[in-house]
Amino acid sequence: MNSFDQRLNQLASEDGRKALLGMLRGIEREALRIDNAGHLGEGAHPEALGSALTHSRITTDYSEALLEFITPVENDIDTLLTGLTKTQAYTVQNLNGQMLWPVSMPCFIGDVKDIPIAQYGTSNAGKMKTLYRQGLTHRYGALMQIISGVHFNFSVSQSLWDMLYEASDKQASRCDFISESYLGLIRNYRRLVWVLPYLFGASPAVCGSFIKDKETDLPFKKAGKGTLYLPYATSLRMSDLGYTNKEQEKLSISYNSLNEYLVGIQEAIKMPSANFAQIGVKVDGEYRQLNDYVLQIENELYSPIRAKRVARSGEKPSQALARAGVEYIEVRALDVNPFSVQGIEASQIRFLDLFLLYCLLTPSAKSDEVDGWELNQNLKSVVLEGRKPGLELMRQGKVISLEAWLTEIFEQLKPLAHLLDGEGHDYQSALETWYAAVVNPDNTISGRMMSQMLNQSVDHSCWVMQLTQGYQQQMLDYSLSEQDIAHFQQEAKSSLAEQAAREQEEVANGLDDFDAFLAQYMQD
Repeated sequence: MNSFDQRLNQLASEDGRKALLGMLRGIEREALRIDNAGHLGEGAHPEALGSALTHSRITTDYSEALLEFITPVENDIDTLLTGLTKTQAYTVQNLNGQMLWPVSMPCFIGDVKDIPIAQYGTSNAGKMKTLYRQGLTHRYGALMQIISGVHFNFSVSQSLWDMLYEASDKQASRCDFISESYLGLIRNYRRLVWVLPYLFGASPAVCGSFIKDKETDLPFKKAGKGTLYLPYATSLRMSDLGYTNKEQEKLSISYNSLNEYLVGIQEAIKMPSANFAQIGVKVDGEYRQLNDYVLQIENELYSPIRAKRVARSGEKPSQALARAGVEYIEVRALDVNPFSVQGIEASQIRFLDLFLLYCLLTPSAKSDEVDGWELNQNLKSVVLEGRKPGLELMRQGKVISLEAWLTEIFEQLKPLAHLLDGEGHDYQSALETWYAAVVNPDNTISGRMMSQMLNQSVDHSCWVMQLTQGYQQQMLDYSLSEQDIAHFQQEAKSSLAEQAAREQEEVANGLDDFDAFLAQYMQD
């Protein structure tokens, strides 16, 4: 098995550089709608934004108030970010004065009953999406579900796969080689995922209203009127306060092969849960959740990374993977960057490119329970106290300081950055930017946030509102071309027409029996 350095040497040519630079990326960015007082934005998903069920770029996540912006797949980073900016600008310009909350942790929340679940119309698929979210409410509470994040979709070029496959022993088919290579990337990523909340974590503090009566043993400090924070935290979004699921701890999802992964997923969506059974599925004629298994559907699996393939109509994610293998991976460990109007900036994307290529090209041993325990402990340590001086992690049973481990990783990324840059300096510059956060934790995103809040003696919510208002004006002033506006208006119109057509077709063909639809979906 070739080492990372050996694989990099094999690619150290102009053809290799072009193959590496053929990466494809997509971004999914979530943002809450809020009013001028910093409260959750009221009202249904604006009609000017089209149908949340069928629009390709503007949809909703858990709540009507939780918008999600989806970019097309792009090779060029500037094109990717410009497209995201245009989508956000068009949205803001059609929110009737409402604004986008530019951080992961929610704004001031009064009564959780006021958090509206997303609505997707009267088609069976639309009803199922809403019911799935109803189930999430009963299972985990609404507050957890309105935490925002950024998902980064990533794949490498077919020419790179050609070169890597030619250099392999070719014992597997090319399709299987690609899938197993992506699974190797995932295993390495899971071992090193703590790097991302350390550098990019942006939720070291929360508004006190988020905690409310929730029991927590975290040693919060209080600042201002209602800000709760941990002195060295990086990403409370990824702690037990955020996207975690105790029920899923009993699952055994293996990433050692695609087949093992798919078997684990199938077992998970059929595994009974005593706790969720107490909720009931259909009570007094009203559904409360899709089912009472540990997972209602595959999307409920909370994982910092997923293996993905674009699914065909009516196809489940695992069915798509079983049909044709892994096509790309989805990074899910990113907080919304409050220092960027898009929620993510170009230097982060370039670091992610380097990091994910490193995970792909580095030999990846199979994972076991000890490995799983280590990666969970390391991630927990970093999200809660990643900026703590002298913090130590575990690597293959041995203690190593976070700074020493990060320094090693950055050293290994340098020749890759140099190769990708050619005559330029973009990747090397990105590496230098984020290495400053290794040398001084105050240069991490979470460190910058805490420095500003504490130095200005301002509450978390007030600090975020200042950013919100600045970005609001920036997006209102953003000049969309007549062609851009016409495109968004046409897609809004087309998406609403498509949703209506689906609903009418089901009624006309006698297919609007939701009970029968759900039973069939769960059976497939």
